[in-house]
Amino acid sequence: MQKFTLHKGLVAPMDRENVDTDAIIPKQFLKSIRKTGFGPNLFDEWRYLDPGFPGQDLASRKPNPDFVLNQPRYQGASILLARKNFGCGSSREHAPWAIDQYGFRAILAPSFADIFFNNCFKNGLLPIVLPESTVAKLFDEVAAFPGYELTIDLERQVVVRPQGEEIPFEVQAFRKYCLLNGFDDIGLTLRHADKIRAYEAQRLATKPWLAHTA
Repeated sequence: MQKFTLHKGLVAPMDRENVDTDAIIPKQFLKSIRKTGFGPNLFDEWRYLDPGFPGQDLASRKPNPDFVLNQPRYQGASILLARKNFGCGSSREHAPWAIDQYGFRAILAPSFADIFFNNCFKNGLLPIVLPESTVAKLFDEVAAFPGYELTIDLERQVVVRPQGEEIPFEVQAFRKYCLLNGFDDIGLTLRHADKIRAYEAQRLATKPWLAHTA
């Protein structure tokens, strides 16, 4: 998993409340058995005017020019600004996969659905909860200033606005540790690889009939 320490990026505004996971990555794309390749279909039904399906040639698609991520000023955005209850709906882990694989590293919102919130941390994506009034001000600033960027310092737990003002945010200590070090659940387990190998060797020495044979 990619580490998250200090990130500066262009902000894209998703000015809708209650954005659910079926909007983030529609159900037809859940057929894939791979963990990659979901970025091109992020917000598929909003980004395109034609229906999408897995394996489709994106060059043949019809982008919706009114959708925020298709607007030139937000190309290359890596911080998503959202409204309350972002990520509601079903618990599909494909939603944070799609957001991450599109290129976003963090999401700022007044609130998130619980399961989506947890899945973000497990996949290297930083969801930041800020007061609704603060988020509203950020929406105004993004609209007023093309090229609007924020800096997110996870170690210090602050979002830094262009003029230098710092907005503090909370993050649970264990989740912060995992993001700073790039540890997903497998990475956390592999920290103890030597102990695991020693245990397996001892177990097979005392119970050799457990060994797999061809």
